[in-house]
Amino acid sequence: MKHWWKFLGIGLLLFASIAALRVPLAPALVHVSPDRIAPGPVELTITGYNTRFGKEESVYLKNDNQRVCATSVTTLDGTHLSARFDIPAGMKANLTDIAVGRLIYNGALFTEGLGAGITSGSCGPSTNKIDMSGLAFVFPNRSILYESIRNLHFHVPMWFTMIVLMGISVFQSIKVLGSNSLDRDLAAEMSVRIGLVFCVLGLITGALWARATWGAFWTNDVKLNGAAVTGLIYVAYLVLRGSVQDAHKRARLAAIYNVFAFVLLVLFLFVVPRLNAIDSLHPGNGGNSGFSDLDMDNNLRSIFYPAVLGWILLGCWMYDLRVRAARLANALDR
Repeated sequence: MKHWWKFLGIGLLLFASIAALRVPLAPALVHVSPDRIAPGPVELTITGYNTRFGKEESVYLKNDNQRVCATSVTTLDGTHLSARFDIPAGMKANLTDIAVGRLIYNGALFTEGLGAGITSGSCGPSTNKIDMSGLAFVFPNRSILYESIRNLHFHVPMWFTMIVLMGISVFQSIKVLGSNSLDRDLAAEMSVRIGLVFCVLGLITGALWARATWGAFWTNDVKLNGAAVTGLIYVAYLVLRGSVQDAHKRARLAAIYNVFAFVLLVLFLFVVPRLNAIDSLHPGNGGNSGFSDLDMDNNLRSIFYPAVLGWILLGCWMYDLRVRAARLANALDR
């Protein structure tokens, strides 16, 4: 069965897409009000996500490895708690963490009235009483990302697929330079056209992700600008093809341009954004840690890698269909 890879691609895409949208996020603390504390009594309202707070939750503050336990805790519902504290004087750090059992919200509170350390009010470790039943397989719940972390299984595979297709295109173009084959030139053109489809999808999914996490669809970020410039370089490749009438001359000029276009793709997407001297919001660029370093766990990987392979196989299938359709159209025109 020579078309097995197509069925594999469909199966992987169905599995990855359904899982990416259906797997729940892990419980996490997402909001605390008010978000500033000072020495003295204070009542904090804590909001959880996918939590099932019980009646006897252990709540404490953590500042410079010293803990302050709540004097009283009231469970409002499964995702909201009210906790009272007597904040001691002398906390060392500007930011204070808050924890409910083993769930910790790092840097949740800005601390006023700093000093040499807590001399009273400290407490020992707590135990986790949160109901975790039914959540055996979950995605990590990361601050800022939250539900948008699901976009990892769509946004990143789009770019991987585009890079594979542009790699196929430059391979075909190199073959053109050695043989001057018009059929190879046709394959190179179709690969770029399908690659641009995934480039556009990558830009759209990236813009939606940026809006959810950074507050804007587009920012003046070196990775985003590089991705847009890369897309324009390949659009110019198609414009160049349309401006040359002689088929063999067009094939050679397009092949030479395509080789340089792929080199620029590597520079704009992988080299320039990773320079430490350049600021970037994008994970893995401008000196930032990569997404896999901070936010990805084994549960995400088990869905992410099948998604990447599935989208690549779909892109190759689209490329194969486009090449076959173009060959048929050329045969009918003769």
